[in-house]
This record gives sequence, structure tokens and C-alpha cells, in this order.
Amino acid sequence: ISQEIQMTKELEKEALPVHVTDRIFFVDLANKQQTTIPLHILELENLEELHLEKNLIESIPGDIHHLKKVKVLYLNMNSIRDICEQLGELKSLQSLDLSSNPLSYSSLHIISKLRALRQLRLYDVNLDEFPVEICKCLHHVELLGLSGNNLRYLPKEIVNLRKLKEIYLQKNRFESFPLELCHLPNLKIIDLEQNLVSFIPEEIVSLTNLVKLFLAFNNLLSITDKLHHCQRLTVLDLSNNLLRRLPRSFKQLTEMNELGLSGNNLEKFPHQICHWKSLCLVYLKNTGLQMLPSSFARLTCIKILDLSENFFDEFPKEICAMENLEILSLDDNQICEIPPEVTGLPNLKCLGLTGNRFSVFPEEVFLLESLEKLYLGQDKGIKFTTLPKDISKLQNLKELYLENNCLEYLPSSMGLLSNLEIVDCHNNFLKELPDSICQVQGLQKLFVQNNQLFQLPENLDSLQKLHLVLLDGNPMTDPPVEVCSQGKVAIWEYLREKRNQKAKATKIQAWWRGQMVRKGLGNFAELQKLLKKGKKGKEKGKEKPGKGTKGK
Repeated sequence: ISQEIQMTKELEKEALPVHVTDRIFFVDLANKQQTTIPLHILELENLEELHLEKNLIESIPGDIHHLKKVKVLYLNMNSIRDICEQLGELKSLQSLDLSSNPLSYSSLHIISKLRALRQLRLYDVNLDEFPVEICKCLHHVELLGLSGNNLRYLPKEIVNLRKLKEIYLQKNRFESFPLELCHLPNLKIIDLEQNLVSFIPEEIVSLTNLVKLFLAFNNLLSITDKLHHCQRLTVLDLSNNLLRRLPRSFKQLTEMNELGLSGNNLEKFPHQICHWKSLCLVYLKNTGLQMLPSSFARLTCIKILDLSENFFDEFPKEICAMENLEILSLDDNQICEIPPEVTGLPNLKCLGLTGNRFSVFPEEVFLLESLEKLYLGQDKGIKFTTLPKDISKLQNLKELYLENNCLEYLPSSMGLLSNLEIVDCHNNFLKELPDSICQVQGLQKLFVQNNQLFQLPENLDSLQKLHLVLLDGNPMTDPPVEVCSQGKVAIWEYLREKRNQKAKATKIQAWWRGQMVRKGLGNFAELQKLLKKGKKGKEKGKEKPGKGTKGK
């Protein structure tokens, strides 16, 4: 133990972040500009977890074999080309991440010697094919990460990975769903997003343990109706494909929790999903929808609903009974008003209404007392000219987005929004900011670029949490443009100096008044009268002479 304590002291001298008990089990050297693995680390025989990601390491030293007990090794985001033979001697290693390294294909076979491996991540390593040796030898792998490569197929030997539960193949070049995956009955998660897959094979029925299937951004024209046999499926993302409809049998997927269909030009609303009583997250952005069926109101468990970029000309009243709804996006539709029934959304925290067709500010949003984020930018259609003072009713509001409108003023009642953190009013016609905004002590970001502002509230620098102020495109004079262009620090210094000068002027004026009074010239009110009389006398003396007379 004394030797280990001495080792710990040496590590501390080198500023290596370690967690120490009587032995060292965990070391985190991520993002420390390391060019090599420190020798001290390689002598820690009891080390179980080592993080070396995001460094400048070019090679793995042969002494890595001393880490007999290491179970977790992260070497991702370095510059490693070759995997040394000694890495294959780490018989206890269960999780290895070599992602984002320029690995040579010829050295990948060494990974096949790590027979205890359960998690292998090889993201973004420019793989054209996956080594067969790994498939033949690593029978305990449960997670395989191969996203961001150039794979077009998987070797047939991958069926040997019988314990595989998760496989990530995002951003490759698969043109078809790998049939080999259908022979891995323990698979729970398949991620094939951003490939070129055009169909799902019927053999997918054998994946009875499948829980999550990600197929967004592919070329799917249709979905096999056999998918309903995957009765444990809870997450299905089919966004941004070429789908027109869903199979009728989909209504049998009663465990569904999350559905992504955004970016598909649907012929009509998929009524099948109204049978999924457990549905919580629904993404139907840009699907050509014009209305919701009345049966949609049954889905009372929904927490997140995205209906943006569609053709709704009315706020869907079917939504108004969803008491668990927290996030609702209706941006870029054709909605003209909000019904008072929105009071049936007591837990709504985020509401997106940007880019609709409101003729006036929809004050019904003030009925949503739980609202924390409100988006009402109007990049098209009629623009708002005023923000009602009742905005102060939204006492839980944290973020307010009102960009691309025609607002000239903000109400002083905004100072009552004590939880406000972000205000975005860029591209309006604001002439001034209310002094009351200085009462919003939680404000962190203020976006007011491209307005008509010429000055800032003199106490704006009292907002200690405000770290980002954007003022570009305003005719600023107080502070001047050259000060504003230097950023917040310069602006704050200017405001402080201005207050100091004002305070000095007030003191001088008070001293002068006192002097006049002490000299017997009367109190200040009387002095003011004398000054006014003097001014009137001067004005009479400047009158033009009448006709027939000459001025002096």
C-alpha cells in the first residue's frame, strides 16, 4: 500500500486526475493533450478503467500488457494507426473504444484475441469491411458500434455473435437491410440511419426481442407488414424516407412508445398509431397533414408532439385533452388563432408557433401557466406590432423568442418575469428596451440585433448572469457602435463610467446649490425663480424694433 501511495503522489505531481482509495482503479486522462500513455499509468496493476480519449496519442506501447485487470479502455479520438500485439493480452478487457483513429486494417485482427470483450466501438475508422476474425472469436460481444464507416455489407460470420444486443451502423453505405442481423435473436437495438436501405426483409419477424429500430434517412418506399411480429418494439424511427402509408397490421404494436415519421409525404394520417395507448413521443413534421382524427385524442400519454411544417389551418383541438403533453411544435403551419381549450394542457412547457398566420398576438397562450419556452417568431405572414403586458402572467417562462416581427417596444411588465433566461427579439423595430428588464436577474442571453436601438438601459450591467448580448445592426449611440462591437466587457465598462460621471455631476450640482444658499441668495426654489426672470429679461432685450424706429 505504501508503494501505491507513493505512486499516487507522483501522479498528483504530474496533475493526473485519479480517484484513489487504498488502490487505484480508475484514471481519467481524457482531453489532456497527451502524446503517449504515461509510464506511471502502465504500472498500475490494479487499474480497471482507463480513459485516454481526445488526446494526441499515435501508438499504443507494448507495456500495455501490464494492465492485466483493466476492464474498460477508451482510446477514441486520437491518432493511433497500428494496434500493438500486446493489446491482445488484456484478457480482462470488456469494453474497448478505438473510434475516430486512422487505424490500419491489417492490425484489427488483434482485437479478436480479446475474448472477454462485451463492447466494441469502431466508429469513424474508415472501415470498408468488418474483419471476419472478430466475428469468429468474440462470442461475448453485446454491443458493436460501426457507425461512420464505408460498409456496404456485413460478413456472414457475424451470426456467430449470438449474444449481440445492440448494433450501430449509422452513416454507412448499406443499400439493403443486412439479412445476417435477422439471425441474431438477442438483438434489441438496430441503428441503420443515414444509409441507402430501400426495403426491410420479411425475415425480421425472427427478431422477437427487438426493442428499438432506427431507419431514418434511407430510401424506404414501404414497410413490411411482418414487422408487427416484433411485439416488444417500443421505438421506431422511419423519418425522412419515401413512405406514403403504414401497414394496417401496425396497430398490433401496442408497446410502442416513440414514433418518428417526419419527412414522409403521407397520403393520410396513419390511424394505426391511435391504438398505441403507451405512445409518448410522436414526430410528424413535414408529412403533409391537414388535420388529426378524433381518435388521436385517446393518446393521453403523449409528452412530445411535433406537427410542424404541415398544413393545419386550425389549432388541433384533439390535442387539448392531452394533459401530459410537455412539448408541442406547430411551427410553420397556417394557424390563425388558439382556442381557449388549451387550458386542458396543464403541463405544457414548450410551445412552438413560429411562422403561422396570426393577425394579432394570440393572448390565449397566457392561459398556459406552466409554459417555460415560447416561440412566436413570424418569418412569414402578418407580423406582431405589440407584445401584450399580460406576458407577465407566464411566471414560469424561461425562454421567449419573438424574432422577425415589427415590435417597437417591449412592455415594462417583462420585468416581472423572474425566471426569464433568454430573450430573442432580433429583426424587429425596437426603439428602446424597458428599464424594467434590469430586474430580470436570471437573464443570460439577450438577442436584439437588427432593430432601431440607440441606447441601452443604464443599469443593464447589473444583470450578473447575462453573458451574451448581441446588438449588431442597431444605430447605437449610447454606448456607441464602436464600443458595442467590442462585446459585453466593453459595454459594461462604458455603462459603469457613464454612471460614475452622472454621480459626479449630481454631487457638483448639489454643492453649487449649497453654496448659493449659504451666501444668502435664498433657497433653491427662489434661485430658480431668479434664473427664470433673468431669462425673460434677456428675451425682451432681443425683441426686434418696430416700424419707424431704429434698434440700438
